[in-house]
Amino acid sequence: MTLPQIVLIPGLMNDADLWRDQVADLRDIAQPRVADITHGTSLAVLAEMVLATSADTFALAGFSLGGTVALEVMRRAPERVTHLALLDTTMLPDTPERSREREQLIAQTAKPGRFHGFGRRLARSYLSPDNQSNIALIDRVRAMTKRLGPEVFIRQSRIERPDSRPSLARITCPTLVLCGRHDVLTPPDLHKDLANRIPGADLSILEESGHLTPIEEPDAVSANLRALLRRRTRSPLKVAAVETNT
Repeated sequence: MTLPQIVLIPGLMNDADLWRDQVADLRDIAQPRVADITHGTSLAVLAEMVLATSADTFALAGFSLGGTVALEVMRRAPERVTHLALLDTTMLPDTPERSREREQLIAQTAKPGRFHGFGRRLARSYLSPDNQSNIALIDRVRAMTKRLGPEVFIRQSRIERPDSRPSLARITCPTLVLCGRHDVLTPPDLHKDLANRIPGADLSILEESGHLTPIEEPDAVSANLRALLRRRTRSPLKVAAVETNT
């Protein structure tokens, strides 16, 4: 029996190492594949790259910016996605203030010698209070940012974040919405609203995490994804074919 595929989409300045624990944990029930969203210059391009490199049908999990990409995939090809997980993400567009903040960070990053990856200020924003002094965890995140470099940061920061709220009610596959209790970037109340807008979505809030749930509480994230994959669903392609023939 061939195991179903689950596509895992990292966030801004994350590579496959973000999902390494989930890749290892889920191999007995799925075929994990980590998508690469470091090259496209628009949400549409990133979503099409995910679709072009995935199986005919697949489960989909997106973290942070990866969740925004996952929602674009759902708008473009909902019939191909069997299960959906949205982790520490948002359905909201950038405010003008947030757009200005991104451009200020880009301007600082573009200066020679100013790209430092993951410093103490970012650690305070991304990690729970208990993890802000976790050197091993911080080094793991810093290694990802250093591998990707300033060009990827600038490219990903300039990707337009749309208002995804109008499309959420059309999501019909089993869906998990998950975030950390201490996530200050995309807080729990935002995820409660997100889950309420998706029919039948499950909400999970991890008590010991900030924004980086896949590495702060990897076992809990894996357990939640495992539970999602066990939720029954009909093949989207078969359903689409039946509806077309009726």
